[in-house]
Amino acid sequence: MFRRHLLSLALGATLALGTTAAQAQDEFIVVQSTTSTQNSGLFDHILPMFEDKTGIEVRVVAVGTGQAIKNAANGDGDVLFVHAKPAEEKFVAEGHGVSRADVMYNDFVIVGPPSDPAGVAGMSDVVAALTRIAEAEAPFASRGDDSGTNKAELRLWKEAGIDAQAASGGWYRETGSGMGATLNTGTAMDAYIMTDRATWIAFGNKGDYQIAVEGDPKMFNQYGIILVNPEKHDNVKAEAGQAFIDWVLSDEGQAAIAGYKVDGQQLFFPNAGS
Repeated sequence: MFRRHLLSLALGATLALGTTAAQAQDEFIVVQSTTSTQNSGLFDHILPMFEDKTGIEVRVVAVGTGQAIKNAANGDGDVLFVHAKPAEEKFVAEGHGVSRADVMYNDFVIVGPPSDPAGVAGMSDVVAALTRIAEAEAPFASRGDDSGTNKAELRLWKEAGIDAQAASGGWYRETGSGMGATLNTGTAMDAYIMTDRATWIAFGNKGDYQIAVEGDPKMFNQYGIILVNPEKHDNVKAEAGQAFIDWVLSDEGQAAIAGYKVDGQQLFFPNAGS
């Protein structure tokens, strides 16, 4: 009887340990993020480091920032990692997120064909460059998907006093696609394209395209991270999600971001806590 009891206890302990191990192995979070972070290869670089350290798997949903914010507001994710600061702050103010923190930045650029029909190559004033493109009715490919890049682009057209969307289907083409797909479409039609620099550096189908417009402070591109509010959605894995956020903002996570390079070029510049 005593031996049987010991065997029963041992079996119970083994099953408990097995369940704990299985739970740890199955632990994952969903991060709603953007095509730019995905297309650039950043997540492929940093996520294995976090997963090896914590055992928490990170599953990324890469869509435009606008869609990522909608998904997170619906509770379809644990963490939001995007690049449209006013929209992120609104997300938190409306109670969908716990708090927001800066993570990293890079910048936007406008790339174009070597023929440069609008004569903007070498310009650093993005509003003046967009004005020239509109006046020349030179082809311009826009993501048109409410992404962070699209939001920034529309803001710059507005600063130029131009309603580019009124020309949709003419010289202004809206792809409704992610950054990589829009670059492929735009380069095929000899159009100018506004892209984040990281995706452009990592883009493998440049052909003879070059950066035409860069260096304007108005093209600054800040990324932020937010825990989805578990008080609104009880399915949110708050502890694991916060562990990911804490790691991204830590010295180790920030160094991992800084260490990601393509062809010797750093794609993102960490600035948590700046």
